[in-house]
Amino acid sequence: MPPSPSLSPSAPLVLGSGSPRRREILAAARVPFEVVVGDADETVRAREPAETYLERVVLAKLASVRERASASGAERFVLVADTSVVVDGAILGKPSDDREGFEMLARLRARTHEVMTRFAIAAMRGEPLHASTVRTLVTFRAIEDAEAWAYVASGEGRDKAGGYAVQGLASTFVERIDGSYSNVVGLPACEVVIALRRLGLFA
Repeated sequence: MPPSPSLSPSAPLVLGSGSPRRREILAAARVPFEVVVGDADETVRAREPAETYLERVVLAKLASVRERASASGAERFVLVADTSVVVDGAILGKPSDDREGFEMLARLRARTHEVMTRFAIAAMRGEPLHASTVRTLVTFRAIEDAEAWAYVASGEGRDKAGGYAVQGLASTFVERIDGSYSNVVGLPACEVVIALRRLGLFA
């Protein structure tokens, strides 16, 4: 049976993320939510496939957010997510410095890479009610070194997976997107809303 009651301003979804992009996506979809940020070890393990990495990190985020949100004593529903940029099977995380940011852009230019977001929706205990990974293909045009360095200097990509923000200055690098645009931003809006509706949490 679908869980109840439906989300409302008095009993909103708990978004387990500090990402302003994810907050904006949920707000645009008019999903009532509040934020409880959890912790997770986002270090990529040796030879760890992207799918395995995302599953591990999302479960760790879920456990952390549940622990912090349970203090209210109310039965709540939680949404957690993690996004990875993947090229040649390698996960590109957030650049540690400007040099790494440039190297990421150099690796992505004039080719297609994959953006994967895994999200899970769960009650305060038990297995997730829904968990899935959404994939989007992003093709960059050829980017000159000077353009890449100028972008890195802007600071926009310093806290972004893959070293770029598709909704910002880096939009001028994108030739083509196959799949969900909001998935590249950080949360697949269509798939999240469909999952919430199927669970009876959102009308």
